[in-house]
Amino acid sequence: MLRADLAVIGGTGVYKAEMLENTRDVEMETCYGKVNLLLGSYAGREVAFLARHGKGHSVPPHLVNYRANIRALKDLGVKKIIATAAVGSLNQAMAPLDFVIIDQFLDFTKVRSSTFFDGEQEGVRHVDVTDPYCPRLRAFLYEQAVALGLKTHQGGCYACMEGPRYETPAEIKMLKLLGGDVVGMTSVPEVVLAREAEMCYATVAMVTNYAAGIQPTKLSHQEVVDVMQQLSENISRLIMTALAELTIDDECACCRW
Repeated sequence: MLRADLAVIGGTGVYKAEMLENTRDVEMETCYGKVNLLLGSYAGREVAFLARHGKGHSVPPHLVNYRANIRALKDLGVKKIIATAAVGSLNQAMAPLDFVIIDQFLDFTKVRSSTFFDGEQEGVRHVDVTDPYCPRLRAFLYEQAVALGLKTHQGGCYACMEGPRYETPAEIKMLKLLGGDVVGMTSVPEVVLAREAEMCYATVAMVTNYAAGIQPTKLSHQEVVDVMQQLSENISRLIMTALAELTIDDECACCRW
């Protein structure tokens, strides 16, 4: 029987899980579609690794099958998810190469299936998201990042846009006025679906650039990839520490609502 205790969802620039041992590629069938992921072990824990954008960054953010991904992890028995995300900064204090442990989001997505509770097989339910990202998992990741000497911000508001285009300077001004600290294209509905599935979920955002209108040059995906390569060693160190030290069976409010 396939199972995993912990999961890592790799965003842009995080496509491999080289720290895992005894790995095997797995294709899982869910009621929302098929999901390809990697199963392996690290420090005695069974771990699932899922590349959010697929192999070779082949799936754009608005077409990621978020429901299938989270359902597959739930079916594996995963209790805690660590997600990574490349983001642009709206906050001058959050500079390129910094880490941000996200605690809130603004949702500006448009076309995504954003809930399991659409009135069909799961019925209709209204889930509290006062703390959308698990407070305990966030605190743990922040402590580990600081211990590793990584420049990390404890908390930040993630403005999630539809993509795949980048934002206009006018949109960035709006998001900043509304309280956004960083901007990306993937955290919603992923974080909401994890909460609906009663799983602990936290996002480690990695700042790759300042957003449009703040950065003096035009944005490019290659720039994001290049900066992520610089950050790859540090994010790997943080994930390895978390996978080894994270408590699996503790009770958390995320696991019930």
